[in-house]
Amino acid sequence: MANDVSIDEKTSRWTAAGRLVRWLAGALSLVGGLTWILVSTHEWVDLGAGLVLAAAGLVLLMPHRIRLPRRLTALVMAGFALVGTAAGLVALTERTCCSYAVIADRGWPFTWMQKGAIADDPATAQRLADSSNWNVDLVSLTANVVLWAYAGLLLVVIGVLVRRARGDHRVPQAG
Repeated sequence: MANDVSIDEKTSRWTAAGRLVRWLAGALSLVGGLTWILVSTHEWVDLGAGLVLAAAGLVLLMPHRIRLPRRLTALVMAGFALVGTAAGLVALTERTCCSYAVIADRGWPFTWMQKGAIADDPATAQRLADSSNWNVDLVSLTANVVLWAYAGLLLVVIGVLVRRARGDHRVPQAG
C-alpha cells in the first residue's frame, strides 16, 4: 500500500512520537480494560466499560490490520466524547443515607458530578443538598471523556468493517 512505511524509509520525529503515543495508549487501554473486566464484574456498566477499553486498545495497537480515515475518526471520537459525556449528565442517582445525608450524583457510566448535605432531619438535608453547588471529579470526567471517545472509535471501526464486507475495499482518505 502507498501508506505503508518501509524499514529503510526515514520517518519524522513527530511520526515516531505519534506511533509511540498510540502504542502506549493502546497497551494501557487493553490492559486496563481487561483488568477492569476481571475486577469489576458486579454491574453490566463495568463490563461494558471494560469491553470498550479493551477493544479500543486492540484497535490502537493494530493500525496495520484496519486503516481508519484520520479526520473522520478524530471528528467522531471528539463528537462522541462531548455528546456522550454531556448525555451522561441525565443520569441522576439521589440517595438519603445514614444520619440524614442526601447525596446526588450525575454522570454515566462514571459519576463525575456530586453534591450533598448532612442535617438533623431528612427535609433539611434535602433542602441543603438542593441549594449546594455541584462538585466535579476531574479524574472521573476524564475517564468518561476517554470512554466515550473510544466508543466513537469503535463505531468508525464497525463502519469500516461493514464497508469492507460489502466489497468496497477502499478506505476514504481524509486529507
